[in-house]
Amino acid sequence: MKKKSGYSAAFRAAFPYTIPVLTGYLFIGIAFGIMFQEKGYNFLWAALMSILVYAGSGQYLAVNFFAPGVTLFQVIFMTFMVNVRHIFYGISMLDRFKNMGKKKLYMIFSLTDETYSLFFITKVPKDVDERKFLLAVALLDQCYWILGSVIGALAGHLLPFDSTGVDFAMTALFLVIMTEQWLAGKNHIPALVGLGSALVCRLIFGASNFILPSMICILLILLSFRKVVEEKEVDTNAP
Repeated sequence: MKKKSGYSAAFRAAFPYTIPVLTGYLFIGIAFGIMFQEKGYNFLWAALMSILVYAGSGQYLAVNFFAPGVTLFQVIFMTFMVNVRHIFYGISMLDRFKNMGKKKLYMIFSLTDETYSLFFITKVPKDVDERKFLLAVALLDQCYWILGSVIGALAGHLLPFDSTGVDFAMTALFLVIMTEQWLAGKNHIPALVGLGSALVCRLIFGASNFILPSMICILLILLSFRKVVEEKEVDTNAP
């Protein structure tokens, strides 16, 4: 079958797969925009941050960075701790991005939890160029986030709104993504390793310091038992 080489075909093929992200990003983007606007910033700043930073949980955290007394070191450290998981995302996608040329830089930048999830659970249509399809997914997802941020910032400016509890939207989205991946996949070893490592490190290091040790633990375990995980993956996918 001849592949459709145009970007328009790639975006048309990618859009249906990104609809769940569209619905999620609109809501949590709106929540971020509202929280950001409550700090007194114009909606254009919310849009600019979503374009240049584009890190959902990192942006939620950044809202609190504008409070007096927060040092540059605290900003750097907390941002690193919240987004350290993206290092491992990037490592796992090196082979897939290696032939994308200059676009590889944007693909690395745009690798959010939701986009990363789509890359793994979505089968690229056979008649569409894979590199253009992946780029379309990443661009669409970021556009959804930017749109949600702007809508939220404008709504927060025009309408009085109590943002108490709004930040839970990000946690809820993570739970939905995990549930979807669990139901879609037959091999649950990586998920169980992740949950077990997070629980043990949470008990040992506490709620404020368990993310980095958890990631290191997960990486070491999966690398050590890579063959076992891959064999299990083959067995579960066998007809």
